[in-house]
Amino acid sequence: MPCVRITKQGAAVVVLVGFLSLNAPAQDNANTPGDAMRKPSISVTGHGEISAKPDIVEISVGVLTHAPTASQAAKDNSAIVARLMATLTDHGVAEKDVQTTELRVAPRYTQPDPRRTAENSEFVPRIIGYEVSNSVRVVARKLDQVGTLLDALLQAGANQVSGISFRSEHPESFMDQARSRAMADAKHKATLLAGEAGVRVGAPRSIEESDGQSRFPRFELGIAAVMAGPQMRVAPGVEKISVTVSVVYELLLPK
Repeated sequence: MPCVRITKQGAAVVVLVGFLSLNAPAQDNANTPGDAMRKPSISVTGHGEISAKPDIVEISVGVLTHAPTASQAAKDNSAIVARLMATLTDHGVAEKDVQTTELRVAPRYTQPDPRRTAENSEFVPRIIGYEVSNSVRVVARKLDQVGTLLDALLQAGANQVSGISFRSEHPESFMDQARSRAMADAKHKATLLAGEAGVRVGAPRSIEESDGQSRFPRFELGIAAVMAGPQMRVAPGVEKISVTVSVVYELLLPK
């Protein structure tokens, strides 16, 4: 049975199978599943991408305290966290947008002297105090006030900022736009390649969507960098939302 393969690197593969059978008289078993699979088809991959402005930002901030006893470290930590919560409220952050992500109490040990040699007695660490870490994830909806909010949190006692990420709160509509572009891209490729082969594109036989991707700016900030200026300047940039689809189209002979 004749077979012609046309390849476009990185874009699509056209497989034309059984052209002679399209002009041949119908057989008794012409409607069997195997017959459908033998019909000419083209398989393409389409890609669609949308640029969306983020409308919320997630900030991870925390407090790390040290004290000779665990209870004192926890007490000091709680006092600072209470100030952070009050600061968030003062800046319009809703209670539902604040979530504790870590609460840790751990002992602090003495460290070995780097000048210690193998001939010296074996080092035995001992507890010299305790540390308490309390981190929260904050969702801020006023992007133009993120720098001001960070400044206020630092002034309130936050000494850990592990990351800032921007995203769209409701990306579904952007995903649908990306899907439409992906399907249009797939149809364009199929039509172009089929035309080069002297045939037409028919209805799709199958459509498969890969997981959509969302790429947005993310910043990792050390405490020294955050405190470097009078006000932290943060640029949200744009979020990239992309979808990829794999489509198999039926191929038809020219009219």
